[in-house]
Amino acid sequence: MNKRDWSVHPPLIYPDYKSTVLRGPKKPLITIDEYLMDARLPVYGTSELGKWDHDLTKNSRINGEPLGERIIVYGKVMDEQGRPIPNALVELWQANAAGRYVHKVDQHDAPLDPNFLGAGRTLSDEQGNYKFYTIKPGAYPWGNHYNAWRPNHIHFSLFGNFLESRLVTQMYFPGDPLLQYDPIFNGVPEAGRKLLIADFSMDVTEPEFALAYEFNIVLKGRQATPFETEDH
Repeated sequence: MNKRDWSVHPPLIYPDYKSTVLRGPKKPLITIDEYLMDARLPVYGTSELGKWDHDLTKNSRINGEPLGERIIVYGKVMDEQGRPIPNALVELWQANAAGRYVHKVDQHDAPLDPNFLGAGRTLSDEQGNYKFYTIKPGAYPWGNHYNAWRPNHIHFSLFGNFLESRLVTQMYFPGDPLLQYDPIFNGVPEAGRKLLIADFSMDVTEPEFALAYEFNIVLKGRQATPFETEDH
């Protein structure tokens, strides 16, 4: 059975990320039988997806374009051997350009965008590739500590071919000055942090429309994309 590599993935309790102290498990985890870890997940088909589910600039548009910088987020979903994983369900959610989520719990004093819902999903193709169009999310304050701000980030949820390949993670942007202050990002061991930062891609950038960022995702093995802490 593959065990999580703690030199790359964040600990379940990281005191600087305060809510993990309250929510992180304090008793030994229960080991799942290996045959259950290898259980096949339901097969996702294109019939389950809407025409614009992959395009957050269109999937919630009411009467205008969403505000903010348009971006393309793309990459490849792979296993521990670097082999592509086709038909993986890739979901994302994020704040809008002002740093606010469409959620009743988010009471940040920033405007909502009526043309931006902040959620999308797609399936990887036969080569494991996925692609989203969206708006670059803004930074926002959170109550972890004095003057705490989350860096620009996008949440990802993936379902691969097996139960063991379930992954929830975050993608960050290169050069963000808030990364050095963020306990969620810094709760990931240094060896894993680079795996969470997307690479800017001029080749995929669309002229006069959107900048592009490449974010490849590995679902298992020593090079696996780091998980979010279990409670987040």
